[in-house]
Amino acid sequence: MKNILEYLEESSKLYFTKVAFTDDKREMTYGECLECSQKIGSYLLSLHKKRQPIAVLMDKSVESLSSFFGVVYSGNFYVVIDSFMPKDRIETIFETLHPIALISDYAHQELAQSLHETVCFYEDMMETEINCEELMKVRNQMIDTDPLYALFTSGSTGVPKGAVLSHRNVINYASWYKETFNITEETQFGSQTPFYFSMSVSDVYSTVMAGATLHILPKTLFSFPIKLIEYMNEKKVNTIYWVPSALCIVANLKVLDYLMLEYVDKILFAGEVMPTKQLNYWRKKLPNAMYANLFGPTETTDICTYYIVDREFNDDEVLPIGKACENCDVFLLDENDQEVSDDREGELCVRGSFLALGYYYNDEKTKEAFVQNPLNKAYPEMIYRTGDLVKYNERGELIYITRKDFQIKHMGYRIELGEIEAAVNSLEKIQSCAVIFDEIKDKIVLIYTGKIDDKGIMEGVSDKIPHYMYPNVIVKVKLMPYNQNGKIDRKWLKGHYEEMGGK
Repeated sequence: MKNILEYLEESSKLYFTKVAFTDDKREMTYGECLECSQKIGSYLLSLHKKRQPIAVLMDKSVESLSSFFGVVYSGNFYVVIDSFMPKDRIETIFETLHPIALISDYAHQELAQSLHETVCFYEDMMETEINCEELMKVRNQMIDTDPLYALFTSGSTGVPKGAVLSHRNVINYASWYKETFNITEETQFGSQTPFYFSMSVSDVYSTVMAGATLHILPKTLFSFPIKLIEYMNEKKVNTIYWVPSALCIVANLKVLDYLMLEYVDKILFAGEVMPTKQLNYWRKKLPNAMYANLFGPTETTDICTYYIVDREFNDDEVLPIGKACENCDVFLLDENDQEVSDDREGELCVRGSFLALGYYYNDEKTKEAFVQNPLNKAYPEMIYRTGDLVKYNERGELIYITRKDFQIKHMGYRIELGEIEAAVNSLEKIQSCAVIFDEIKDKIVLIYTGKIDDKGIMEGVSDKIPHYMYPNVIVKVKLMPYNQNGKIDRKWLKGHYEEMGGK
């Protein structure tokens, strides 16, 4: 198959009345999803555009999922916009994206209409008659390298980058995910990650491929873990793919001491380092479940390496990130672009059909990260330089070390510290600032000079960056330290911020 919609259509034939997606308000069968998607696609045909971005601004819901498929039916690609994202950030994304339309619903009417002149409301599109003939004409012109979606990640300059992923990328990746973790029509996913996060791609598209069911877990339940477990048991969730911080909520509160997950037998995680102590709690409570540590950036669709936990680990040991996925190759390069095959650190590089097409309207960043394979001088071969430093252990498994640059993993999100600095530096009373990350304490630390207090900073950045980028520690200094190159000495700050008043 060359188009992701073929999988939706095939599953709709086999499981027409089966529930495909649920949220806390409604269920949507495969048949209903197909019908809603084709209505949206038919409505969007009036735009007379192909391979152009259409933004989707809705809450995480079954309606948003059918909107994604609807955009694809129209021959275009979708871009997920978080309805809770600060308006400034959405506008920054739109400056790069220039979406031809914005899909929303009546609940977000005011915000949507303030962002774009062409807003298509879900409720209106549901009144559309399906135009099968025109939809088929669009399909016949589509190929597997056409873009399916773009996901915007943080940028080092403060400008988010939009990784563009094709049908081929997602089909290859989701096929591996489905086969490796035995996703079938019996699978009941408990979806935790937002749809603007690449991890959600794994759940959504493997669900459609296998005829499985995906349950959107209400975000509020993670503040009430007992109710979360009750909800998952009610929905008979048997497979979860969460960020470690979500798994740690359950472990740290020892929730499974009071109420057991009755059906879960696959526990997958990615997005940040999974603490072994909390993993061991889960393994003790659900000893017969499969556990897997997945690793990779948005630019490789979601994942490029994985490790299925096959042995015991002490609380202070580090989990491997394992080996390359099927039909995906990874290798390590040193500073001289020579391959590393011993136990030295090297930059993780990826080749294969999981690789994104590049960044939308960002040629400079695309050329920095998507480069000719330096180990191959014979013919054009694109690789992605992840910026992650890794090494092999004595078992030949890959171990994650750290990032090469300012990009960090915090609360499951890949964050550029430069984007936080850009937001803070934009405040009127800020003179200069630096943002560092304390890996040991998992804290984002802001050091600044200026005539403003902590409250003023937090109020100032609240409409510029999402909550997961907020500084955890703020330190005010009279003078910023500089190194010999005239740059702010972040290395010094990292070692001394606590004695400067940061806790």
